[in-house]
Amino acid sequence: MALGALIDAGADVAAVQEMCELLPLGGWDLQARPTQRGGVAATDVRVVAKETSVVRTASHINALISEARLPHRVADRALAVFGALSQAEGKLHRRPPEQVHFHEVGGVDAIIDVVGTCAALELLGIDEVHSSAVACGRGMIRSAHGLLPNPPPAVVELLVGCPTFGLDVGLELTTPTGAAILSALAEGWGPMPPMTIAATGFGAGDNQLEDRPNLTQVVVGTKTASRPQGQPVILLETNVDDATGETLAHAVASLLEAGAHDAWITPIIMKKGRPAHMVSALADPALGDQVAATMVGETGSLGVRGQRLERWPQARLDHEVDVDGRRIRVKVSAGRVKVEHDEAVRAAKLLGLPAREVVFLAEQAWRRQDDEPVA
Repeated sequence: MALGALIDAGADVAAVQEMCELLPLGGWDLQARPTQRGGVAATDVRVVAKETSVVRTASHINALISEARLPHRVADRALAVFGALSQAEGKLHRRPPEQVHFHEVGGVDAIIDVVGTCAALELLGIDEVHSSAVACGRGMIRSAHGLLPNPPPAVVELLVGCPTFGLDVGLELTTPTGAAILSALAEGWGPMPPMTIAATGFGAGDNQLEDRPNLTQVVVGTKTASRPQGQPVILLETNVDDATGETLAHAVASLLEAGAHDAWITPIIMKKGRPAHMVSALADPALGDQVAATMVGETGSLGVRGQRLERWPQARLDHEVDVDGRRIRVKVSAGRVKVEHDEAVRAAKLLGLPAREVVFLAEQAWRRQDDEPVA
């Protein structure tokens, strides 16, 4: 289905077959035909191969791939997929990975499936693979080892650390080969990453499902710039309509002392037209309980609400400047200097100057200091 989706998205099937023919394997043919599942157009890919009793080991398959003159990235990806399979099977059977005997996944059709998928990725110029959470079925399935739970142990082992979910479908929705392709090649999981979509394709499964199309979808695109992950914070808020201005001012000061990044008051109108204030605080999630307790204690509120957010603070540096013999701290960021107001007020009282003049002199002192040549 993965190979079918990539061919449906634009990978040339003849070029995929030509690349797979570099493998020292014979007696197979790659067939792709248009079809539909649930009314959605898709491509059904089948590898037609002669049945043999050959059971290949992981070392044997690695040698087949290494001996073929495949493009480096195709070979590396294919080896990574079979490496993931051998690690999982080795753990389940308590054998060294290189000695694992592959049954279904060691057949010619499975080898062509894996190498063909890696070849299609190369033909489409795919640099990164991302995947949504992986769906698994329920019940029992038949394998070379007899009846096994669904999802089978190899799939569960391969998907360790990957997001999965179960569906009430009595079919093997994710095979060991499919799980190995995802676990070995996917660099990210979850929602579709930011991209400019260039193509999409659907690979068809063999079975017709009653309540959903049996398809694997591939979306091909060019990565677009996205905002980098921000610093996690928690926003805590409460509404109060019975606190004095002095109480609210003290609450803000106490929230900052409790470790909040910032705290503020917003006038609001509550039910029945009552004037009130919303007390807000932004804090590190690790200090959420501490800041929430301070908010309740200082405002007398009966509860606090919160939500998790991200913030992107600008990089800043702390420095000191001299104003008439008084050391005053300033914060410096790109293109801006900001004087610590409390220190400017203290210096103003000692110097007998207006606070705004001390702020102006501190900013000037920083600029002069910043313009001085370095010896």
